[in-house]
Amino acid sequence: MGHANWELGSAQTIKSSFGWAKGWALITIFILAGAVLKINSKSLVRAQAIQGVVTLIVLPLLLIAPTLGLPQKLYTSPLEIIGGPGPEYFTVYLYTIDPATMTPRWQFYAPWAPFAGLLGVTLALFAFEDKRPFWKYAGTLGGISMIVFSQSRMSMISLVACFIFPRILIRLKDPLWLFILAGIVLLAGIFVPTLKDLIASNVDSFNGARAASSRVRETLQSIAFYRWQTEAYWWGHGTVERGPHLVEFMPIGSHHTWYALLYVKGALGFVTFLIPFLWHCLLATKDAVLSPRGRLPIALLLNLVILTFGENIEIEAYLLWPIFVMLGIHCKDVYQSQMTGISKSPEYSGAFPMLHQSRSV
Repeated sequence: MGHANWELGSAQTIKSSFGWAKGWALITIFILAGAVLKINSKSLVRAQAIQGVVTLIVLPLLLIAPTLGLPQKLYTSPLEIIGGPGPEYFTVYLYTIDPATMTPRWQFYAPWAPFAGLLGVTLALFAFEDKRPFWKYAGTLGGISMIVFSQSRMSMISLVACFIFPRILIRLKDPLWLFILAGIVLLAGIFVPTLKDLIASNVDSFNGARAASSRVRETLQSIAFYRWQTEAYWWGHGTVERGPHLVEFMPIGSHHTWYALLYVKGALGFVTFLIPFLWHCLLATKDAVLSPRGRLPIALLLNLVILTFGENIEIEAYLLWPIFVMLGIHCKDVYQSQMTGISKSPEYSGAFPMLHQSRSV
């Protein structure tokens, strides 16, 4: 509808359909694969831990590359001819130079450094769930190294939040922890002015660390929000648009999943993604309170929430697949545990005959 409203033509509509298939549709496919296929979550955890170890092995070469004067760009894959958001998705870099500080910055296997940091958070979260000490700690260290050397501010915040929040949730069953949290909330209420000033100071320092990057992001978001409200409220603009020199020609509708949804797909597209996303967060939060099984899924979802405020997750789905597959596995596990509980109740065979038959099949 956005393409039709803006008369973008059949060629652009077909091209955007391929883009949708490689993004939003891929997210759904990965979650569905985890839910219906017999994929062992332990194998997925070990695979990510191994990837973290491989990162540690390659890391020394990446770190000494600038000192040795090795080229930043190694090559661009010939697969670029199949099309995509840009050549950066098909280019392999040893390192890049941050234009703001003129210092090396590493992006590993991601298309850019900030996203590499958030992938490092994902690696660390997965690896930390491994039962074998070597894979657990080596894999986690590999993920943390990606965070540190990508110099991503958002991923540093995400790492702390994703490790602490799930471990707080699982203790909410204990009344003692509820009293402790109530006391913390009471104290926070008393010291609201001081906390407000402290948070504001830290936010200013956070944004000042990369002032140019923060300015571009904020301007892109403002442009996207204003043009969504005034030009394409319900169906959006259909596709991103190259921005002005003010935002260094970055596409309007990039660098933020939610603003991108409003700008490209309108209010209806925004709500269509928001509803299942919130439902999945509530499901994982409830299970994290009741069982350690929900600890990794809620941590991954929290990382995904943070990622949506700095990245467009649909064009990065091909690298985020472990998260979506694990979320699908978790949904399946929750459903099976519910069905097991129902099957043990005396009302099961009479009240849910169709469920009983389908489960038997």
